[in-house]
Amino acid sequence: MEYLDFELPIKELQEQYEKACLIGQESDVDVSNTCKQIEKKLKDTKKEIYKKLTPWQRVQLSRHPDRPYTIDYIKAICGDSFLELHGDRAFKDDKAMVGGLGKIGDQSYMFVGQQKGYNTKTRQYRNFGMANPEGYRKALRLMKSAEKFGIPVVCFVDTPGAFPGLEAEERGQGEAIARNILEMTRLKVPIIVVIIGEGASGGALGIGVGDKVLMLENTWYSVISPESCSSILWRSWEFKEQAAEALKLTAKDMKKLKLIDEIVKEPLGGAHSDRETTFRTVAGVIDKTYNALKMLSPTDLVKNRMNKYLEMGEFKG
Repeated sequence: MEYLDFELPIKELQEQYEKACLIGQESDVDVSNTCKQIEKKLKDTKKEIYKKLTPWQRVQLSRHPDRPYTIDYIKAICGDSFLELHGDRAFKDDKAMVGGLGKIGDQSYMFVGQQKGYNTKTRQYRNFGMANPEGYRKALRLMKSAEKFGIPVVCFVDTPGAFPGLEAEERGQGEAIARNILEMTRLKVPIIVVIIGEGASGGALGIGVGDKVLMLENTWYSVISPESCSSILWRSWEFKEQAAEALKLTAKDMKKLKLIDEIVKEPLGGAHSDRETTFRTVAGVIDKTYNALKMLSPTDLVKNRMNKYLEMGEFKG
């Protein structure tokens, strides 16, 4: 496992624990008490570190290379029932945006989400999770198909932003995102949005309009990344920690500002430290949320969704 800078005390204790256990296995020396002491210290250190994470540290955790991505969640939650669908029927298939039909239990869902890569080759293949206009048009095509057949939509948000290249702008990046926001506000089926990693700028909003928006504990959601904000305000990336603090981008901040509906708790150490528990938790939350939304008529769904977004940013003196 890879460790971040602030996790180094955990790494040291983990190595000590593994060495002590190895000595006990390879010799007749009884090291059980030592192992228990180190294990207890390891748990206490983890609790202490993760209890007081700064916004920047949460940003780092959201980008952890071992953190599960959209396809990991879909495969774990749906198993063999997932059928991936491709193409926007206009230009091409965008590998940074994935989607398709899958089941949680007996209920079918249309899953849509940004996908990052696991190594240099797959990161290039997935364009680092930055979708082009055709990606957003593919996402909308799938959502409209779901609406046609009365299937609820689940969106997994994990992107550093929509692709800002010249060719993306030429093909109408801004229009594609705006079109998705418009169409998602009036989609006649339940939409559940889960932010599983980075939720940056319009790239996240392009699939981020939902009846319920959920955020995993160590994720972020903001109009701009801390590094970009720092480079604009201070002409340097060195102030990214201050920028992260000022942007109020953590799940706790978003909940306090009423921009999201629920925080999904992660295992101690982040989603990557116990993937199976994370997958079970997310599947359970999606199921519970859908059961609450399915009671509403399409008219009420759209009305409530519209009102929810109209009320954002209201200020009472």
